[in-house]
Amino acid sequence: MNKTEVLNLIIARLGKDLELYCRAARSAQFEATDEQSKAENKYDTRGLEASYLARGQSRQAAEAEEAIGQFQSLAGRRFGEADPIDLGALVEVRGRQARDRSFYFLGPSMGGTEVMHGKEEITVITPHSPLGRELMGRRLGDRVRFPSGEEWKIGAVA
Repeated sequence: MNKTEVLNLIIARLGKDLELYCRAARSAQFEATDEQSKAENKYDTRGLEASYLARGQSRQAAEAEEAIGQFQSLAGRRFGEADPIDLGALVEVRGRQARDRSFYFLGPSMGGTEVMHGKEEITVITPHSPLGRELMGRRLGDRVRFPSGEEWKIGAVA
């Protein structure tokens, strides 16, 4: 699996998320300042709620923009077979059956983001997640315990 392609897919996905958050923030901001959103009485909070939504969407956009920069800074980082797993590693873990395998990209943020590379799904995890903590510092061939209690083997690191 080509790690550079995977990293580019993650960055592209975050870029799409950023666009979505920006559009949503602009829409909510427009609604908050629209003449029809003025409170008709003391119990009418439509404008206030729209302003809270706009602020939240803007915060998500800022987080996505920061994450794009963080992921771009990981470009070119390579891991050899003897290197410990760290931030920027693309890791394959294998279960007992040959078909049981999963791919994870250890990223600085945005855990839970999923991308497809060919037919394989890659999930971004962070060092702060249970699985991320379990993988940090491990090496090719080591066994890791999933939060479910299952034990899998590290099959590849890039």
